[in-house]
Amino acid sequence: MAGGRIYLLGNEGLTNEFALALSAKDGHRLWSVKLGKVGRPEQNPNYPGARSTPIVDGHLLYALGSDGDLVCLETAGGKQRWRKHLAADFAGKSGDWAYAESPLVDGDALICTPGGSNATLVALNKRTGALIWKCAMPEADDAGYASVAVDEFSGVRQYVQFLAKGLAGVEAKTGKLLWRYARTAKGAPGVVMTLVSDGYVFSSTSVAGGALVRPVKKDGAFVAEEIYFDNKLRFDMGGVIKVGDYFYGTPGASVACVEFKTGAIKWQERSKSLSWLAADGRLYMHAEDGNVALVEPTPEAYREKSRFMPPNRPPGHENFTALTYLALADARLYIREFNSLWCYDVKTPE
Repeated sequence: MAGGRIYLLGNEGLTNEFALALSAKDGHRLWSVKLGKVGRPEQNPNYPGARSTPIVDGHLLYALGSDGDLVCLETAGGKQRWRKHLAADFAGKSGDWAYAESPLVDGDALICTPGGSNATLVALNKRTGALIWKCAMPEADDAGYASVAVDEFSGVRQYVQFLAKGLAGVEAKTGKLLWRYARTAKGAPGVVMTLVSDGYVFSSTSVAGGALVRPVKKDGAFVAEEIYFDNKLRFDMGGVIKVGDYFYGTPGASVACVEFKTGAIKWQERSKSLSWLAADGRLYMHAEDGNVALVEPTPEAYREKSRFMPPNRPPGHENFTALTYLALADARLYIREFNSLWCYDVKTPE
């Protein structure tokens, strides 16, 4: 949501994945632009489709299609400024469930993850698409399903990404690989969950568990110092969201509150898989069965304030309905499932 418009990715069948702009006022379509085909349609379990979130920077929009089509568009009408393909241009290699990250704009650069052995991560000029640098891992590594995060560790600005073989920290200025951490990726079919905050990095999968590491410089080189690892912290779909000193997420068939710097589980309640949104001192949750709940962000106990089910929901797909994240702008909550979008006024009454 930006400038009175809602920007989404979607697909019709397997040959037309597109970026879409809607009016925030009434939801009518303003424009749509084809990105390419849907990536890896043979995936198993099989639920191919658009899965990334576009990003707006000024009057430009950047979108990554699931097959690797990376496109820069004008927000006014969808006119294309430049286009790259992560496989064709960088010999990239996605995971089994295709490309899923959301690109990162940082200053004049756009950062994304082709994967593979040639250019595992790349920085591109956001205005032209020209290559600034590429970073190849010492061992070829597929792209995962997490998005790049940026932070400063020991005075060095770095991009952190969760690849198929584990976390990687890359120097923002040069693309030099600084450190790796593999423990949370071991045995996992998909690496999804990364949280960077306060000089630490938390990563997790549904198989190995979760860990907090601190990238630090020792004897002139960076290492990922493990603060804790716990196989009970198996967060995956829906990720986690940090509020204050605690984060909230969905390990297995439950929701939980965890102390960020210790890994201590403060409470845990049974639940369907969820995506999360924190805003205005509230936690909004969207479950894969369609329920939307409002929860108090507190480590004391699970305190649900309200819950509802959006009407006229689309039919589900196998065991999933939608894993789309909630969005909130101008006191309006946007909820999406497949081809349905709802808008709710969540403004606090005067």
